[in-house]
Amino acid sequence: MSQSEKEKSVAVIASEAPVRAKPSNYPEPFASRMAGREKRRLGELFGLRNFGVNLTRMIPGANSSLRHAHSRQDEFIYILEGHPTLMTDEGETVLAPGMCAGFAAGSGNAHQLINRSSADVVYLEIGDRTPDDAIVYPDDDLQAALDDNGNWRFEHKDGTPY
Repeated sequence: MSQSEKEKSVAVIASEAPVRAKPSNYPEPFASRMAGREKRRLGELFGLRNFGVNLTRMIPGANSSLRHAHSRQDEFIYILEGHPTLMTDEGETVLAPGMCAGFAAGSGNAHQLINRSSADVVYLEIGDRTPDDAIVYPDDDLQAALDDNGNWRFEHKDGTPY
């Protein structure tokens, strides 16, 4: 299928969608902690603007993200394969295929997935794109906010930029 035919597709095989070119938006030393995670930006393929959808694969030992909480954007995950450990303020929960979890904007409940198993984990992550979002990372010297162009601006917790 040519590139122009792919652009006109109304449906795709999700696992064949292109892998996101940039593995992580985090600055170093945090970006390298995302090794072993690959995202396929499914929402981008269809020009979705109000919410994003990623098909994410994590190899054993990989993390989904740094543990974080959004001020204005909701997030939802649905496990397709594997048994990741969900880390939240309540503690650890081992998930299985068919399980899902949601994280309401402004709840302050920081979350992340860790693949502590010996097999790959595959899940869908869905999040909205509400402007003026900010992210806190309680375990790291990091905070983020969306700039006027929709790009994340990363800072130390004291406000100095990375």
